[in-house]
Parts: sequence; structure tokens; C-alpha cells
Amino acid sequence: MSDSEFGFDFHRLPRVFEPLGRAQIRGFTSDFEVDEILGFEPSGDGEHLLVQIRKSDQNSHWVAGILADLAGIDRRDVGLCGLKDRAAVTTQWFSLYLPGKGLATSELEHSDYTIMAAVRHHKKLRRGMHSGNFFTILLRQVSADIGTLERRFNAIRRWGVPNYFAEQRFGHGGGNLSEAQRLIDSGRLRGNRHGTGMYLSAARAWLFNLVLAKHIANHLAGDQFPNGQTGPLWGRGRSAAVARVAEVESQVLADWGPWRHALEHAGLAQERRNLILVPRDFDFKPLEQGQVRVQFGLPKGCFATAVLREMGELFRHQMPLL
Repeated sequence: MSDSEFGFDFHRLPRVFEPLGRAQIRGFTSDFEVDEILGFEPSGDGEHLLVQIRKSDQNSHWVAGILADLAGIDRRDVGLCGLKDRAAVTTQWFSLYLPGKGLATSELEHSDYTIMAAVRHHKKLRRGMHSGNFFTILLRQVSADIGTLERRFNAIRRWGVPNYFAEQRFGHGGGNLSEAQRLIDSGRLRGNRHGTGMYLSAARAWLFNLVLAKHIANHLAGDQFPNGQTGPLWGRGRSAAVARVAEVESQVLADWGPWRHALEHAGLAQERRNLILVPRDFDFKPLEQGQVRVQFGLPKGCFATAVLREMGELFRHQMPLL
């Protein structure tokens, strides 16, 4: 099934705000910076060495492999909280399992990254252990009136934006959804231990986006938005949704029985995700030559493009992001 058959186009999902104009995103790698926020203090002792890495144009898995080789350990003994964009300047933490083994920071140096800090800890880093990420993003060729744009960002800071999963979760052209469909059809969507965790996550995210898009469409048509409510990350168990939210979910997902069934039998418990995302520590700064710098923090699992798309249309190298 192709992305067009899914109707996948992140930038055509319903917006709360009308686009004010256009802006170039990621014109250069340095235009998009992401700093991982652990949300806890390393213990200072233990069998794991936490290493904070700053990298540019590098894949997180690639860096983890380099660290394993340099430390002389198995790749499975390297932990991380989440994957960071390759086409960006990113700071993130990795853990190296080094029981009873001392290792100088200089032994881990490599031309593909810079080591910012190293400290011992008593636990391996695992997916989702961090609290969030802080973004510093330079927008170029901004076509909107700066005063109007600043008012829009103030509105976003106050009210938030739809908490959509962005295109990164679905792969190029929605390819992860196509693979999820194939795995569901063959009864093989089973999760990380079976090598299909990426597609399971995409399937969950897709159903959530469908539900959220319906809430936004209903709101734009005049219905009251269910503020403070959540949407489904599908799995086994009873829904915690209030009645009118559950009614929308039932309506939207009625034709997705095979997907719901597969997620329920993939070992996942049903979870909930906030429908609205409110950025924190928001800062807006107009620069020269039609440029704007924005900074904000987001909880883990949330996407900067979900915030920026409520400003206007984003494009890369003169081409729309599809």
C-alpha cells in the first residue's frame, strides 16, 4: 500500500491555525539543533559510563556502534534514550556497560562527534528514559509579517498545537505504514524482539493521528475541543477515554479492525497521549534577512514540526515537505 493509498501527508493534516506564510527549515544542518534533556542527575557511580555526545549529520545508531568498538564492548551494551535527527546538530547521552573497567574519555574520542561530558551511573539508558528535548531552530526566507508571526507564536505558547506524530515516525513517503500493513496482513507485527518494533510504533501513531485529525476537524466545524483529553496509543485493555472522546475514537477506528487487533496481540497495553502539545520555555527572535530563530522544549515523543506547521508552510531547499 503506498502513501497515497493511506492518504499520508503530514502537512495536510488539519491545522488549528491558518498558515501565515512560508519558511525554509533545515536550509543547513546547523539550522536545526536538538539537545536531549535527561531529566535526572546521573548517580556518579555504577557499572555504566554515561557519555554526552554532540554530533552533526550523524545517525544515533552509527555513533552507538563507534562507541561500542572504541570501548571494546558488545553493541547491545550501549544504551540510549532515543534516536535523534541525522540532519541536525544534536546532543544526546549514551551509556556504556563497563563493570569494573576504567576508561579514559580520550579513548572514546572520534572525528564523527565531540564528547561533552562523561559520568558514571547505576543503570543502562533505555528508550524513553529522558524527559524531553530542547530545540533551537533557524527559519529562513520567512514570508510572513514578523509582527503577525510573533502573535501567532504567542498564541501557540498559550494554547498549544495538535500533538501529531510527525513524518519521521512514518518513514519516507509513509513507507513504515506500508510495511506495517504487510506485517499485519501476514500476522507478523510482533514488536522489537521480532524486529518489527518500528512498524508497530508507526501503526499506533497512525491511528492516533487519525483520531486527533477528526477532533481538530470537528473543532473547526464548530464543536468544542475536548481540552485536557487524550487520544489512544492502541493496545490491549479498556480505554480510559471519556464518553464523547471514546465516541470519536470508535467512529474513526471502526474500519481499522485488523490494525487494532494486531496491536492488541503484539504485547502492548493501551496507553494515552495528550491531544494538545504546549511548548515550554518558548522564545521567538526575529533576525536579519528574513530569518527567525525559535527555541522551545518538548516532552519526549513530541515533534518540533508539529509546532512549526501551525505557523505556516515549511519547505526544504525550495521544495515543500511532503
